[in-house]
Amino acid sequence: MSDVAVLSNSQLNKRILSVIVFTFFCYLSVGLPLAVLPGFVKNHLGFSSFVAGLIISIQYFATLLSRPQSGRLADRLGPKRLVMLGLLCCGMSGVLTIIALLSEWPWLSLALGRLFLGVGESFSSTGPTLWGMNIVGPLQTARVISWNGVATYLAMAIGAPLGVMLNSGFGMSGFAGLIALMGIGGYLMVSRKPAVTVSVGERIPFHRVFSRVWLYGLALGCGTIGFGVIATFITLYFASRDWQGAAYALSVFSLGFVLVRLGFGRFITQFGGLQVSLFPFLLECLGPLIIWQADSAWLVGAGAFLTGCGFSLVFPALGVEAVKRVERQDQGSALGTYSAFLDLGLGLTGPVAGLFIGHWGMQSVYLAAALMVLGALLITLRLYWQNRRAWRPTVPVYSYRRCVIWLSPGC
Repeated sequence: MSDVAVLSNSQLNKRILSVIVFTFFCYLSVGLPLAVLPGFVKNHLGFSSFVAGLIISIQYFATLLSRPQSGRLADRLGPKRLVMLGLLCCGMSGVLTIIALLSEWPWLSLALGRLFLGVGESFSSTGPTLWGMNIVGPLQTARVISWNGVATYLAMAIGAPLGVMLNSGFGMSGFAGLIALMGIGGYLMVSRKPAVTVSVGERIPFHRVFSRVWLYGLALGCGTIGFGVIATFITLYFASRDWQGAAYALSVFSLGFVLVRLGFGRFITQFGGLQVSLFPFLLECLGPLIIWQADSAWLVGAGAFLTGCGFSLVFPALGVEAVKRVERQDQGSALGTYSAFLDLGLGLTGPVAGLFIGHWGMQSVYLAAALMVLGALLITLRLYWQNRRAWRPTVPVYSYRRCVIWLSPGC
């Protein structure tokens, strides 16, 4: 847009926040049940840790499967319509959670609710990001992604303890009703905003988009595991040790995330995404290791805080590099495909970590998470050194068919 270049930082942020607020609504809906639902499935319904993790992970798998489609829909229909659909899906998840309390098959209603929430998350997080990129221009991509992350984890920091409070006062219908109201209210707010012009131009096939961003997504997916084991199992971990305050461990994670994103997000534009992401991966690896060896609740909180600090810059740093690999009219597909690896990591965390718990105990999942984050660091180092050695004006394309030998020079 022609007037973007003369806007001040505060004006740019105001434009971005006018649409990123809908990401906040989305992830407040995600955060509200996060500290309550695993315990409800295990203790009230009587299922195992594996099933509790599986119910939680339905949301992540739904997001994973719908994420590439959300990017393509945004490229074709525009982000406004995508956000409206997403908020309706989020609201529907709240309605289904209330129905679960009255149903003879509560697990079915909960599973359907998680399914709707997953699709809603996909649409309501991809849409505002692309909307923001359209209204402030491609040079501000890192700023938009950074603010989107701040809204995401600020909402989750508020949502987890708020969900516990509402559950204590009103039962699950308390936070489920709030989710339904936010979905309806958000839909009405979006409907009154002007739409942005959809970029035109020849779009490349999906498999070519995938081949350009998959390695960045793989690093993101491995790095997501540190967050995934905290989000999915921290409440059960605290319960297994007879500790209180699991919801606040989630909030401490989100606090670290938001502080680092606000304080250091500008480094991505200054130094480049690959270079910036290296130290955060090291920091994120340290967090689960501390939780693995923790003998007190405050040490778990410290580990969660470090994990949040480390994970904070990973998504925007690698995401900026990923969307550079395609033209503007394909950026929705690129962002959706890249983000799908985050959902894949979260989706696998629940059932796989549940199996780990059954065989090696609750603490084992945090050691495994640290090793996965270390793998993400190695992938990023590979990308970083390859880009330094073989930089050229044209953008390198990585073939996903060679993923088994990704360390080879030509990969």
